Amino acid sequence: MELVGSPLTATHAHPTSTPTRFLPAISTMASSYKNRFPYYPLPQSFSLPWMPSTYYRTAAINPTLAPFSKSSQGLSPSKTLPFISNRTTLFTRYTPDDWHRFNQTNYKESETSRHNAERLRVDNSRMIQDKYQQTKKTQVESTKNLGERVNDIEFWKSELCHELDEMIGETNALTDMKKRLERALAETEAPLQVALECLLHREKRMGIDLVHDDVEKQLFAEVDVIRSCQERMQRYLDKAKAQLTTNRAAQHELERDLANKQAAHRIDDKCHHLRNTSDGISYYRGVERVDATISVPESWAKFTDDNILRSQSERAASAKLRDSIENLLVVTANEMWHQFNQVNVAFTNRIAETTDAKSKIQTHLAKTLQEIFQIEMNIEALRKAIRDKGPPLKVAQTRLDERTRRPNMELCRDTAQLRLVNEVYEIDETIQSLQQRLRDAEETLQVLVRAKSVLEHDLSVKANSLFIDQEKCMGMRKTFPSTARLVGYV
Repeated sequence: MELVGSPLTATHAHPTSTPTRFLPAISTMASSYKNRFPYYPLPQSFSLPWMPSTYYRTAAINPTLAPFSKSSQGLSPSKTLPFISNRTTLFTRYTPDDWHRFNQTNYKESETSRHNAERLRVDNSRMIQDKYQQTKKTQVESTKNLGERVNDIEFWKSELCHELDEMIGETNALTDMKKRLERALAETEAPLQVALECLLHREKRMGIDLVHDDVEKQLFAEVDVIRSCQERMQRYLDKAKAQLTTNRAAQHELERDLANKQAAHRIDDKCHHLRNTSDGISYYRGVERVDATISVPESWAKFTDDNILRSQSERAASAKLRDSIENLLVVTANEMWHQFNQVNVAFTNRIAETTDAKSKIQTHLAKTLQEIFQIEMNIEALRKAIRDKGPPLKVAQTRLDERTRRPNMELCRDTAQLRLVNEVYEIDETIQSLQQRLRDAEETLQVLVRAKSVLEHDLSVKANSLFIDQEKCMGMRKTFPSTARLVGYV
């Protein structure tokens, strides 16, 4: 039997080399362990190691005789075959001692090979067990470290979520406060315009009525108060915008850090639950040599802690700014209301001293306002007409665009094509003419507005101080933004 496909790689498993005195065997069976076995890779289908045909094949070795000398060639069989009494002389090569010594050598080599194989098996079994325990211990430690890492990530995630909720709430509160401030600032425009127009109208008084009276002094004071409030509001509005920017920057850092933590938690949790029997595990050669890390646990924790501390600092500054804005709104509302009442008292006292015609001013002013209304309605009609031309133009251009996709010779400049092109040009011309009309109407509207101002100026020149103070000035001052509006709630 000859062993086939047995890769003997261990040094002590290899049989020793053949003694130098070993000659070709004279028996009918050669020793199977004297020479190294050739390596024949086994097919993958050989999965039954207990089948002898798997690893062995029968070797037929025919004993051969030593060749005769060339001088014996060409002789007849009767001359070449020796006599029986001469065979010992011709074929006997070894002594009995050689035979016994050879057998003893084979026995010792066989025993040595068995001992080496046994020692190798024991060493291999012990090594397998040791490496199994070592690998299991290493994997348990890695799993434990991953679990601790997942817990750390969950802790910082909860801290980030809490701080992010607080920052979002503070940002929303500051945004609401900023909107209140913007509304309050916008509400101051109307009283300022009223005060300025009152001054303007009173400049139209004629003759001796052009007196620097208490009404004019209070109006100047009201303009100064309103502008002072606007400057303070604008200054705090700029601060609120800058604070919102820093809040959103801090919030963005928190959100980005939280998103990274969530991704890391998902990955580490997946790694923590991976087992030797899990699906999706595979070999990734050389991955252990890739070091893509950019932080250590200390810098990693400090990064998140710094983000939280920055967010807390910005929240504190934002809350302080909100309180300042709230106080500012209350103070400015009180100041403007107080000055508004002072001006109204002065107007009432002044009106009581004068009297004269107001019918013409009301008539001409009503006509001008009516014409302004009509031209505004006309402008709206023109704009609607321009908008109505949009869908037909879209249809015509869409048809032209679709027809450009006709294949090959189908791209014919037919009557439909020509009519569509003309339709687009016609609609464009119509829109341009309507837009020109719209511009003319808007210019006319501006002219009417200017004419209204000139008319008011002319009427104020011709009218007496009573009309100016009672109808124009006090008419505009009948309404004043409420406290709720001045503090931005409405």
